[in-house]
Amino acid sequence: MNLSEVCKSIRRDIIFQIGTFGIGHIGGSLSVVEMLVVLYKNHMKIDISNPKKSGRDRLIVSKGHAGPAVYSVLSHMGFFDKKWLSTLNQPGTNLPSHCDMKKTPGIDMTTGSLGQGLSCAVGAAIGSKIKSDNAKIYSILGDGELQEGQIWEAAMFSSHQKLDNLIALIDYNRAQIDGTTDEICSVEPLIDKWLAFGWDVLNVKNGNSCSEIDIAINEAKNKSNPCAIIARTIKGFGVSFAEKAGTNNHSMKVSENLMKEAFKELEP
Repeated sequence: MNLSEVCKSIRRDIIFQIGTFGIGHIGGSLSVVEMLVVLYKNHMKIDISNPKKSGRDRLIVSKGHAGPAVYSVLSHMGFFDKKWLSTLNQPGTNLPSHCDMKKTPGIDMTTGSLGQGLSCAVGAAIGSKIKSDNAKIYSILGDGELQEGQIWEAAMFSSHQKLDNLIALIDYNRAQIDGTTDEICSVEPLIDKWLAFGWDVLNVKNGNSCSEIDIAINEAKNKSNPCAIIARTIKGFGVSFAEKAGTNNHSMKVSENLMKEAFKELEP
């Protein structure tokens, strides 16, 4: 199965999870699929049989509401049985609405309170440097959470510490819960901001392209500073009803009919 087909499969599983529960964070889950698939399939040094293995690469998904996408990829990789996907956000589930490292195998950090994930990634990157274990630390950030001051404190500190083992992927879909980022609080000029904080920056024009994401990550791994990959994505990408909903797709109801419509679009 090539990466494009894997991404379709992941999107089907996202729709299944959210549709089974009836409502969920669909837009931002669909927009990060290519990032997650490329990271897990092509780049991350992990041991599925030992998810807590010392020296492993780590992924901290700061936009923890993208949990359904993360769970789909983790189940695809074999971290847990795919049957778990039907329990998303149900009582007693191991797959809560937002990522929880105490519940889900393969989750490296509990997230969901936006703006905090990059700080956690900085701590993991410093720990890796102290241990000299050569691990890479990845973090996926939402563009809306770039409005949080803590992001820029973490960015400033990580460049000061010369954390060349830290890579941040920004899901730049230009939409957040209350509207577009330009309407709420523009984060532009985004490239200049990261450069000003001492980071290397890569601009991915199509963040929903596996090949473009793959090229960027390969380049980022060889930088001498922490590196930000600005991936320009479409919120709700790959599913027509989600894309058409625009900024209303942050969290939305998914009926049985919408599930069927999406499954038809995402047929192998």
